[in-house]
Formats: sequence, structure tokens, C-alpha cells
Amino acid sequence: MTAQKKELLTGVFLFTTFAAVLLLLFLPLLNGKNMMEKLDDLYNSISKGSVYYIPALQEESQILDSSIANLSLQLDDEQQAKEVADLFSKSGAVVALSGSGLTVSGKLADITSNSLEDADFLFHNQAGKIEAKYGYHGKKVVYNWWIGLNKLNKELTRLKLFQDAKFVSEVIKRAVECSYNYYQVIPQKISEKAIQVVLSLLFYVIYTVWFGFAILYILMGLGFKLEH
Repeated sequence: MTAQKKELLTGVFLFTTFAAVLLLLFLPLLNGKNMMEKLDDLYNSISKGSVYYIPALQEESQILDSSIANLSLQLDDEQQAKEVADLFSKSGAVVALSGSGLTVSGKLADITSNSLEDADFLFHNQAGKIEAKYGYHGKKVVYNWWIGLNKLNKELTRLKLFQDAKFVSEVIKRAVECSYNYYQVIPQKISEKAIQVVLSLLFYVIYTVWFGFAILYILMGLGFKLEH
């Protein structure tokens, strides 16, 4: 057997075994989940513990001394406007509904504080506490906060109230979006999962090199040569 043929067979073997392992990675062999989903859960649980900014935002919200008067917000439809209006009303704001539009007046601190409270409940997987306030699922409530605060942020920016708009944007990104995306994820410290993290990273490196050598040997077996 020539060296070229050996290299081709080696490459085919490496590629075949690589494909077999790839297939195993995507089979639901772990309590209905595949390995990629399990790893995704692992890294989500670790990252959740490092993105908890809500307490700091709550402190900042309490010293916020801004009021809004008759800000006009246009929602996509009447139902959405009604749900967003309810959020602002329960925050102590005065809200007037007109079709799919609404006007809001009140203290910005009260609105942001209430949104942060709901985001905090969802972040800690306590959607039931939010549902008790509004009568529907907590995750949908936080989604409505995302819609309402984005509309509010856009209007504050239009009025050149940039400092207020910046804080509302921080609440959206660091609290509302974060709690929504991490809902039902159980936070864990990386020290508790150090072995799994190291093994997964090691596997990733080996598996990448594995594929690279498979392609290299196949090309060499087909007569391709690397030259300077």
C-alpha cells in the first residue's frame, strides 16, 4: 500500500468517525435532550449568575428625579396598547387610551421601578408573582414591558431627554431583556461546574483539530501537497 493511499484511508477514517460523533451529539440521548442542548443549558446557567444588574438599577431608579407629561406612544394594535397602558397605570402613571395609541404622564422612577420589580421576579423564575399582579403569564408581562419601554425610550429620545432615555435603555437591556431570555434557567457558579466546563472546552479543541486532520489527510491522499 502506498503512502498516498494510507493517507487517504486515514483521512476517510477520521472524517467518518468525526461524522459519527457529530451524529451522536445531536441525538436526544440525555433525558430527551442532545449533548449540544445540555452544553447550552450549562453555559446559560453559568452566565446567568454574572448578568444580575437589577439591584443596581433599582437603586439608580429610586434616585431618578424625572417626570413625564403627556408623552404619546403608538402601539401596534389596541390590545397591545391596552396591556402596556395597564403596566404604566399600575406604576402610578396617568394613562389615556385612544385606539392603539396612549398618552402617559407621571414619574419616570415609578415606571422604571415597577418594571424592574417584574423583571426581578421573572429573573428568579417567579412568573406567578407577576401573573398575580396583572392576570396573565409573567413572561408575557415582561415582553409587554419591553414593548412599552422601547416606545417610551424612542419618545424620550425624540424630545431630546437623552439622560432619561439612556436609563430606560439600560433597564431594557440589563433587566427586561435579560430576565426574559434567562427565564427558567437555574443560575450556577462556574466553580460548581468546573470539571464539565474544562472537559467541554477540551473536547471542542480536540474535535476541531480532529476535523482539520481529516481534511488534511484526505487532500494529501488525493495528491494535493502543501508548499511554501
